[in-house]
Amino acid sequence: MASSKLQLPADDSVLLLITHSNLTTFAADIRVSQQTTVEALKDKLWRKTGTAVASMRLQLRDDSGTKIADLDDDAAPLAAYAPYNGYRIHVVDLDPSSLTSGGWLEDTSLVDKYTMSDETYDKLDTNFRKFKEKMVPKNSPSEDKEESEKHMEELCSKIKVGDRCEVEPGAKRGTVKFVGRAEALGRGFWVGVQYDEPLGKHDGMVKGIRFFECPQGHGAIVRPEKVKVGDFPERDPFEDEDDDEI
Repeated sequence: MASSKLQLPADDSVLLLITHSNLTTFAADIRVSQQTTVEALKDKLWRKTGTAVASMRLQLRDDSGTKIADLDDDAAPLAAYAPYNGYRIHVVDLDPSSLTSGGWLEDTSLVDKYTMSDETYDKLDTNFRKFKEKMVPKNSPSEDKEESEKHMEELCSKIKVGDRCEVEPGAKRGTVKFVGRAEALGRGFWVGVQYDEPLGKHDGMVKGIRFFECPQGHGAIVRPEKVKVGDFPERDPFEDEDDDEI
């Protein structure tokens, strides 16, 4: 018995670029069957462009913009005009009072904007101006820096060279070797520490300036709020830190 196969029609659709006479920045791609009538195509384009079907004239142009034909037969299929992929359908809006005329849909400067007086704006229960006033610190940047330096100076008054200390983060133990200002490192006060273990970054020299001396890799210079002085003996590296575990 001879077998029969279902013959499916080949895809006859084309990909077309849509442009508009009144919308200079508008461009869209549309894939459409060549069996679609000009009238049906106009209906699709009305939804995309806003130009009424009765006020629409369509032109078929090639990929260089040259006009090939006017699509003036609403009952004719698109195939009658032999379009190719990449061709352009140019929509000409014939209505002088059309929504698309005059640039209203593209130039926002033509649209009247609502403006609110400062007095009316301030009467609103909540607005961005009130929110910003709450968020902005009352002190000026210079006042904040001055308060920060006073705080650091107060902390440094309780730290002396030779004190044993612990530095955060990491609870690194060591000995204080320097306390004071170091303009080369930044404003305010600094504390130089010689760690018991090689957990530092230098030997006390930073940016070519010798602040203190210590073995290479044991030195660090940190802000005073990271330093806690007290009875912090050097740790025994062989000490079992977990006495509850055997």
